[in-house]
Amino acid sequence: MPSDSHPISAVDRALVVLATLAQQGRAMTAVELMDKTQLSQSTLYRQLASLKRWGFVLEMEGCYAPGPLSLQLALGFDMASHLVQHARADMIVLAQQSQESVGLVVAVNGQAICIDMIESRQALRCSFEKGRSVPLQKGASAKCLLAHLPAGAISASLETTADQPGQPLADVLAELSAIRKVGFVVSDGEVDPGVWGVSAPLFGMGKRALGVLTLMAPSVRVHGKHSPLIQMTVVTAARISRSLSTQ
Repeated sequence: MPSDSHPISAVDRALVVLATLAQQGRAMTAVELMDKTQLSQSTLYRQLASLKRWGFVLEMEGCYAPGPLSLQLALGFDMASHLVQHARADMIVLAQQSQESVGLVVAVNGQAICIDMIESRQALRCSFEKGRSVPLQKGASAKCLLAHLPAGAISASLETTADQPGQPLADVLAELSAIRKVGFVVSDGEVDPGVWGVSAPLFGMGKRALGVLTLMAPSVRVHGKHSPLIQMTVVTAARISRSLSTQ
C-alpha cells in the first residue's frame, strides 16, 4: 500500500482505505488499518471521517467496515458487468452438471478477486465466496490469471514476491508458459486446505484474457473425477469466450 511519504492525493488515500477493507473481508480496527495502509493516524482518521459521512464506511464499536453505499456500488457492478452477464448462464449450467461450486475470477492490482459465484447445493462445499481476494501467487485461479497477464504485468507481479521464499523465477516462468500451452490449471489445497480447483481462461476480442472460470470442490469428493471436471470447465470457458469475442 502507498505510504504518507508518497505523493498521492486525498482521493488516493481514501481509495487505499476502501480497498484494504474490501480485501480483508471483515471489520478492522484503526491500528490494523494503519498497519495495512501505512497511513499515519491523523491521515487515516481524516479519510475515515470523510468515508463515513458519505456512507462508504461504517464504524461499529471501534471497528470499521464497508458501509451501505459500498453495497450499492456492488449491486451496480453486478448489473453492469459485461463479463458477469456473458458468463453467468454457462456458470449455472456447469454448477448443475458438476454439482460443484463455480466462480468467476479477475485480476486487479495483484489480487485474484472473485466477482461472481454459483454455489454447490451439496452440504459439503467450498467457502470461496464472492468478493474474496487472494494474491496472484497460489491456487488455480491465481496462477491462471497470472499466466495470461501481459508480460509487463507478470514481471511486476513477480517482483512484488521476489523477497518471499518459493520457486526460483525461472521455474515460475516455465510453469506459467506451460499453463498457457495446456489451457487450464489444477491445484489442490494451495489456498484452502482440502479444496481442489481447476481454472480455465476467458478471452474477449483479440484473444485478450478477461478473467478465469474456476470450478472448486472438496478434495475428498473429486477422486476419480478429475478428468471429466477439467473437461467440463475447459469446454464451458471456451463457450463463454466465444460469446465474449463476438460482442
